[in-house]
Amino acid sequence: MKGKENKVLPVDSHLHKKDGYNSLLAEISGIITNGRKYVLRQIDTTQVITYWLVGRRIVDFYQKGKERAEYGEKLLFRLAGDLTKEYDRGFSERNLEMMRAFYLEYPISQTVSAKSVSWEVFSQALSAKFRLSWSHYCELLKEDNIASRSFYEIEATENGWSMRELRRQMDSLLYERLCLSKNKKKVKELARKGQIIEKPEDAVKDPYILEFLGLNEEKSYTENQLKQSVIDRLEKFMLEMGKGFTFVARQKRITMINRHYFIDLVLYNRFLKCFVLIDFKRGELTHSDAGQMNFYVNYFKENETAKDENPPIGIILCTKKNEVFAKYVLGNMKNKIFASKYKLALPTEKELHSLLRISKENK
Repeated sequence: MKGKENKVLPVDSHLHKKDGYNSLLAEISGIITNGRKYVLRQIDTTQVITYWLVGRRIVDFYQKGKERAEYGEKLLFRLAGDLTKEYDRGFSERNLEMMRAFYLEYPISQTVSAKSVSWEVFSQALSAKFRLSWSHYCELLKEDNIASRSFYEIEATENGWSMRELRRQMDSLLYERLCLSKNKKKVKELARKGQIIEKPEDAVKDPYILEFLGLNEEKSYTENQLKQSVIDRLEKFMLEMGKGFTFVARQKRITMINRHYFIDLVLYNRFLKCFVLIDFKRGELTHSDAGQMNFYVNYFKENETAKDENPPIGIILCTKKNEVFAKYVLGNMKNKIFASKYKLALPTEKELHSLLRISKENK
């Protein structure tokens, strides 16, 4: 009797279509990817909880006597040396001070004691509170304004901001920019709930910060260069636009009486359930800009908007805008059309102080 031969199964070219192999492969790949992401999130959460507990223990040690509090700096220096010998990296004097500050700035009413329960139970009780990485919290601790810090924490958590994106949003003063157009009640809601988009005004910023385009305000550039830079860096532009925006089209053509018109950018906002039309202008807002956008919005309202969708809105992004002129040009229009300035650099120190002052006045 001859031994059985190892046979190589032939690849069935119809397997993909008949048995849904592609769907199977995609689902398994998704499971693996999500599993790896979950592991990374668990590592981040465990690290944050560990550092919070280290900070808590250091604070407890300080508070147990006047003598211990007096040599606090020496304590951290000594701890840093011994912990670095034991665990190599991550426990420098500066990092230990950050852990101490982290515990003090993020107090938690403790319903369980770390000494009376297992690590697993205690970490589970804290994991609901800490949903960002340690790098995120280090960045958040740089913000002294508690309301502003709370806002950035909520937004970073809900929108999945990377630490780099969190830093950029903080540097571009997103919180202060949103505060400019809100009353005191709405400003307080930003700190408690983050950005809530219920009407078109909630989704519009002024100014928009587009430093990532790589264009220089001091040098000449054309509108076409501006538009192309936005398309080349569309992902970053969408992050700057904010919550709920998705890309629909660029240079959307409208044909009317044998003439072609082009909308620079068409987006959609899932919270507002409407199209958002964007036009870029190199220079100051004019009445013709408003008229053109009004034409675009009217066209989209009649020809592109579904019955269950809200009317489209328009945003004109320009380098200069006179507030009084804009009020008269855009006022009393049936359509929701906004004009916002865009800046190609992060706020200067002077602008920073001005925005912070105005933000405080709104509170």
